[in-house]
Amino acid sequence: MTHSLNIINRWADPFIALAIASTTTKRLKLATGVCLLPERDTLVTAKVIASLDMYSGGRVLLGVGGGWVQEETELMGTKFHLRWKRLQETVEAMRILWTQPKPSYQGKLVQFPPVYCDPKPAQKSGPPILLGGHTPKALVRVARTYDGWCPLTNDPADYKKKVAIIRQKATEAGRNPDALQMTALVDPQNGALSADTLKAFREASASRIVFFSQPFLQEIATGNALAAIDRVAPILERAQKL
Repeated sequence: MTHSLNIINRWADPFIALAIASTTTKRLKLATGVCLLPERDTLVTAKVIASLDMYSGGRVLLGVGGGWVQEETELMGTKFHLRWKRLQETVEAMRILWTQPKPSYQGKLVQFPPVYCDPKPAQKSGPPILLGGHTPKALVRVARTYDGWCPLTNDPADYKKKVAIIRQKATEAGRNPDALQMTALVDPQNGALSADTLKAFREASASRIVFFSQPFLQEIATGNALAAIDRVAPILERAQKL
């Protein structure tokens, strides 16, 4: 386990990496943060995710996004200005693939006739799908389509304001705002993230905090995961006392 934590893993495929993690853990969620679905084939990706969820006992949690690099998005087959439409249709199609015995989907960008897509995920309706993003349009998308929100944020007050917008828009769309999962991807500040900040995010409706910053991820990706984890461990101790 020590060796596996310290390998260089920059740009590893997320679902292969999560499959490996699933074999050495029993309770941890297996999450992406974020997976750019417009850059992936819908049928293949749905099957990969369902297989991971089945083998892990229903522990998959998907953070997804539309992408932000035009050259990358278009190299993988989606016109940049259509990425959000492709993302929405991919999410809709995957939910059908995960829940129906002979699913089909006819969108503008994602289309397939009745097919078999097995195995089905362990989670009855499929893994929860959370959207990243901060713009007003992103908040509306969360409220109308997704199972929750997973933005990069270091400002609890701003986070609280945007959660309120999502909840209002979800109610207007006829959805239950209490069913949405609110995650915050927060800079651990090299282990100095304070108990007051943790409390502020909790009071802002964050049910989950994920440690995220470019230097933190860079250190993990280049083979120093154990040192990085040891440095942020005190934050968990602070959180347990809240």
